[in-house]
Amino acid sequence: MKYTEIMIRYGELSTKGKNRRSFIDRLHGNVAKVLQDFPDLRIHPKRDRMHINLNGTDAQAVMDRLQVVFGIQNYSPAIRVAKDLEVIKQTALQMVQEQYDGKQTFKITTKRADHEFAYDTNQINLAVGDYVSDHLPAIKAEMRRPDIKIKIEVRFDGAYLSSKTYPGAGGLPVGTAGKASLMLSGGIDSPIAGYLAMKRGVEVEMIHFYSPPYTSVHALQKAQDLTVRLAQYAGNIQFIQVPFTEIQETIKKQVPEGYLMTVQRRLMLRLADIITKERQGLAIFNGESVGQVASQTLESMVAINDVTNTPIIRPVATMDKTEIIKIAEKIGTFELSIQPFEDCCTIFAPTHPKTKPKLDKAREYEAQLDLKGLIQRAVAGIKVTTITPFDHYLEKENQEISSLL
Repeated sequence: MKYTEIMIRYGELSTKGKNRRSFIDRLHGNVAKVLQDFPDLRIHPKRDRMHINLNGTDAQAVMDRLQVVFGIQNYSPAIRVAKDLEVIKQTALQMVQEQYDGKQTFKITTKRADHEFAYDTNQINLAVGDYVSDHLPAIKAEMRRPDIKIKIEVRFDGAYLSSKTYPGAGGLPVGTAGKASLMLSGGIDSPIAGYLAMKRGVEVEMIHFYSPPYTSVHALQKAQDLTVRLAQYAGNIQFIQVPFTEIQETIKKQVPEGYLMTVQRRLMLRLADIITKERQGLAIFNGESVGQVASQTLESMVAINDVTNTPIIRPVATMDKTEIIKIAEKIGTFELSIQPFEDCCTIFAPTHPKTKPKLDKAREYEAQLDLKGLIQRAVAGIKVTTITPFDHYLEKENQEISSLL
């Protein structure tokens, strides 16, 4: 079928009351971003749904992009025709014929927004159903669980026919819940935390700590490439790389081994807090899962969170690793995350870290550092990059590595 448009249904946005218009406007902007290289499209956001006029553009190519837009409950490719019963019947028959293999059942359903149309919903259903049966005598109607379902909507500007509905990404449009930072490592968990934050409407900026020469350029590229994968859900993402070498070397020299990890994470969080506030962020997200590693025990969280009163949100806190991996595989970050390039969280890792660090001890050891100077120099070395879904970092590198194996 040559579809003329795609109808997008909002889902959760319909519950937003007085704020509904702002949510729809944000969704409109996000849809426009992911479809920016389809110049012939025309997007019309309405109160109950959004219409995309294809103007000859391939419907499947557009729907592939819509799969990653949060705020969409589902969408259907549709054909708009004149409000003429004969035209409606002919179009419905074509839709059924395209799918019918001689065994399926069918059903016609109609909604009529234009109550001045000459036929009511029952009359339309009967007329179209009879027309299909007359031309396909072997087909059977089934009201409860039809194999082929033709939906007809008679609206003021025409009649719309659709037969397939595809699930959207759900959630809320990115940007409707404010801005926050994500502490992005190169592991499996933190990208999933970012994905789940964006699904709830949060605009996320990535904060990545890197420690050359202990971490390679490949580790930085991996974090950037993970951001590329996540950017498909947001249009673009700010990637903030923070130099951390001096801080890690200083902590290694001056802090007892058992508290290396705790003090290091406290400094990371201090820096993340400064960056988040400077960039008008409202919270800090991370990929911590309770009890997964030594730094993620409740005692460790207490000792680390002590440095800020900014909300720390952990979307994967109660998930086990298999649940997190399942999402990573679904969104395409898993294979990147398991690339063997170490991030700064793994270098200088103590053999026996404290799993139940004392808050007063963490404060004491941190106080012995030149905290102000270390933080100032790290902030001075920050680099911010805008990453889009169309950037490529690791892809070329991985191809070169593979060619050598």
